[in-house]
Amino acid sequence: MEREPSVSLRYRAAFTGLLRENGRVVGLTAKQGEDSVAVKAKVVVGADGAFSKVREALQIPADLHLYPQGYLIALLDAAIPLGEAKYFVGKRTILGMFPAAGDKVYAFYMIKAGSYESVKERGIAALQEAWITIDPSSKAIFRTLTDWKQTAFMPTGRVRTPTWVADGAVLLGDAAHAMNPHASQGRMQAMVDATTLADLLPECLAMNDYSAEKLRTYETARRPQVTMLQKLADEQVLFWNTANPIIAF
Repeated sequence: MEREPSVSLRYRAAFTGLLRENGRVVGLTAKQGEDSVAVKAKVVVGADGAFSKVREALQIPADLHLYPQGYLIALLDAAIPLGEAKYFVGKRTILGMFPAAGDKVYAFYMIKAGSYESVKERGIAALQEAWITIDPSSKAIFRTLTDWKQTAFMPTGRVRTPTWVADGAVLLGDAAHAMNPHASQGRMQAMVDATTLADLLPECLAMNDYSAEKLRTYETARRPQVTMLQKLADEQVLFWNTANPIIAF
């Protein structure tokens, strides 16, 4: 990507604010190490997650709903081959594993939000045994968890906003419409956002029109699909996260 003449990647840079002229966004400011950076742009794209700083700077309000469950995620060694993903759903229990690059296994285990520290207090052995009870065949993989540094807590949330666009700026992905990972669509929908926006931007350039009204074409095309998937994800939370067999079965 860096070979493209129009591309400049700024590693370890953090967004700090927006540049505006006559009420329109015309770029952004960032901090890169000790240096302050200003970047001019026809359109600023905020694709910085559910807790988006770009969205905040645009003063676009967000309804952020945090679910009562999240995931303990871990990077394990593939002590035995894992050729395909595994996904286990039980009574208020979810454990999943995916093959990862470098002979690694990405594991995720549903826990209550706020309980990560208490899980660590019970010890690695207790967590391993909980996993082995669910999937005895992967015992060798689970035993490669030797340090809590291999783990982290991933919260789950849903973001709804009244608009994804402003004059000279758009929101994309979780910044506009985070959803529960049960839908398995967060990254996919961000990529569809990007391709939809990419189809529109040449027209904006040709017309020299970067207004919210023009950019809303992107939002109008994408919002119905995203709204449906957010509703689907919430339904899956109800049925998959429950311990009530009457609801789940």
